[in-house]
Amino acid sequence: MKRTPLLTLTRWLQGTPRKTMLLFAGCAAIGLTMISCGTLSRPIMAPPSVPGASFAGSKACSDCHEKITRDFPTATHARLKAQGKNADNIGCESCHGPGSKHIESGGAANTILNPKKSPETCFQCHLEVRAKFNLPHTHPVLQGKVSCVDCHNPHKGDAKKGGGTSLMSPNDTCFQCHTAQKGPFVFQHEAVRDGCTSCHDPHGTINPRMLLQRNATLCLKCHFQKQLPTTSATLPSSGQVTIVGDNHTTNLTRGACWSSGCHEAIHGSQTQPHFRY
Repeated sequence: MKRTPLLTLTRWLQGTPRKTMLLFAGCAAIGLTMISCGTLSRPIMAPPSVPGASFAGSKACSDCHEKITRDFPTATHARLKAQGKNADNIGCESCHGPGSKHIESGGAANTILNPKKSPETCFQCHLEVRAKFNLPHTHPVLQGKVSCVDCHNPHKGDAKKGGGTSLMSPNDTCFQCHTAQKGPFVFQHEAVRDGCTSCHDPHGTINPRMLLQRNATLCLKCHFQKQLPTTSATLPSSGQVTIVGDNHTTNLTRGACWSSGCHEAIHGSQTQPHFRY
């Protein structure tokens, strides 16, 4: 009998189960390689839609929004701008939706999408942020009391307000609302100088006050001078935390560093370098 490639493969597969596994593993590897080679290195999101409207291009937007369209090339979001002959330069419409009806109506508000009033437009790309706003402690963005643009620049420069060549610091974004934490203080907590996000996640966490860690665990990220192991004299679930000669174990059983009656002025104090009050 003349041996064919198919007959040879069939006889080889009848040898051992190990050969069969090797064959399927090889096919799977080739398939994954083909998929990865054909996958884009960046996500592609479809622009939002406006019923009955078509895309007009960013040039049409500049007739009324001249300053915004002039500054937009400097914005982080300029990278969302659709390129190519068939894209019609839909930079603005990538977030606001097609603008033909908005132009025809002379700028009627209900003919275009305004992400300031609905964060869902932002969530189309920022899926991980959308998930954080479902956690127990967040800024009230979903309730409409705070908007994404209160903290972010969608049209000019870095999307995060502050930093770089800006005269505004990242903390100033938070201080727009949280004025009591701004100070100035005679004794300021170094963590505040490092940035509010050293202790807080502005989008949301499972912890009260949007803290990154729960209770004293947050403070011990920096204040880890001496942490003794558990002994028979302590509770099985608690170790002795000794900082600058003081045993903090007893106090920490009453609550967090700032709620146990010790370091209550955690952002800064006018009288105490240890932020007692």
